Parts: sequence; C-alpha cells; structure tokens
Amino acid sequence: MNKKGFIFDLDGVIVDTAKYHFLAWKKLAKSLGINFTEEENEQLKGVSRIKSLEKILAWGNKTISQDEFTALMANKNTEYLGYIAEMDENEILPDVQRVLDMLIAKKQPISLGSASKNARTILDRVNLRSHFNAIVDGNDVSKAKPDPEVFLVAANALSIKPEACIVFEDSVAGVQAANAANMVSIGIGSATILHEANFVFNDFTEISDEFLNTLITN
Repeated sequence: MNKKGFIFDLDGVIVDTAKYHFLAWKKLAKSLGINFTEEENEQLKGVSRIKSLEKILAWGNKTISQDEFTALMANKNTEYLGYIAEMDENEILPDVQRVLDMLIAKKQPISLGSASKNARTILDRVNLRSHFNAIVDGNDVSKAKPDPEVFLVAANALSIKPEACIVFEDSVAGVQAANAANMVSIGIGSATILHEANFVFNDFTEISDEFLNTLITN
C-alpha cells in the first residue's frame, strides 16, 4: 500500500488562531498609543513574535527600551494564551476533521508542521492531538519558513522521503517552504495570494475524497 506523509500547518489551516493574535497585538499596540489594523495583522502572519513587535513599533514610529520590549512580548503571549485556553472543538475549521479521519482510515502518516510554540496546547484544546503521528512546532526548529526545516524535520519524524510528502499551508512563506523541501504544496486560501502552490483550495470543504485518493496513489 502507498504511504505518503501528510503535513499540516496549524494556524489558518486546522484552526484560525490569527484572530487571537490580532486581538492580543491590538491591545498591545493600543497600550503604546498605536493604531493597529487587520491589514497590518495580515503582514504579521508567519512572522516571529520579535519581528512582529519590531514592525508594530516601526508603524507607530515608537522606540522603547530592551526591557520594555521583552516585557511587552511576554504580555502579548500571556494575553494570547488566555484566548487559547478557551478554545474547543468548535474552533476546528470546516472539513478538517473529515480529511484527517479519511487519511487515518487509509493508514497514511500525518504530522503537524507549525511555527507556533503553542501547537501542542492548541491540539489538546480542540481534541486533535491523537490524530497526529508526529508534531513538529516552533520548539523543535530554529529556522522560520520559507526555510524548509520544519517540513523536513516532520518528514523525517514520519520516516517518509520529502518528495513523498504533501503539505497543507495558508501562507506564502509556508508554500515556499514546502516547495523548497521538494514536497507537494497545497494552498488553503486565496489562489491569487498562494499561486506558487501546486494546488489551491479556499478551504477543506473543496478537497474531495477522490482528490485525496489521487494524492495517495500517485
């Protein structure tokens, strides 16, 4: 039987935690007297916490001490974790559960490949941790996407060659990382933004069982 490695990003693919990042960053920006918009939040997707705060300060023309910078980052994370603590299965994006269940039924190895350092907590909150054979997150890798490290580590954890892996991603950097790893990239979101992916779907409701079967058998 054919075995492929299926690797899922977390934020924006399995759950939408971007809204919680937005609320936490908005509160932080407000405390500094900076107006923070959803458009600006889009520019922080897949960007590290340090780089995100640097961008917000630049947008607001603010300079702060290193101590204040460190304290603000800790505050932002605490705020964000407060939102995560309230998450449950209702946060799973449409049809993600169906796709995971079908891959499990077909005995296909599944890994998470996420930059989030809170990935395990989130998977526990939405009751999906047991669906994954391996979890690779921000605690396991040092290089950020578009570097392919996170996906290569995930493929290795599944004992599947990179070229036999399929990645589900919602960010440009993530799609580029999958392509750099020589994997099949599937963009979840807008085709105009994710045009570098091998396939693009608005969400998992558009991914049929037939399509998944084709990925497994080809």
